[in-house]
Amino acid sequence: MTRPEPSPTDDPLRLEALRGYGILDTVPEEGFDDLVHLAARACAVPVALVSLVDHDRQWFKARVGFSPCETDLDGSVCRFVLAEPDILQIPDLTADPRTRDNPLVTGEPFIRF
Repeated sequence: MTRPEPSPTDDPLRLEALRGYGILDTVPEEGFDDLVHLAARACAVPVALVSLVDHDRQWFKARVGFSPCETDLDGSVCRFVLAEPDILQIPDLTADPRTRDNPLVTGEPFIRF
């Protein structure tokens, strides 16, 4: 009997690499903060994040327009990126079955793209 492949969020190699960066739960850093402000301005959006997906949460190294410093994976859109071999673009989060019931889509901050 073969063992099922781990889910992308539980992939031990990915999690080991993430932990190897030593960045989870660290203090804000100017370079990352500058990056989210630049992204928000360049894309004309109210929210921009540098998101790191751990095994049970999504943690934000930098954020603008979004108060929480982390969400559980039920509130994560980024977890779907891990399963994609290429860039994932969801034009309307309210229309995609993976994200339409996400609490960050149905409630504040009403993310859409």
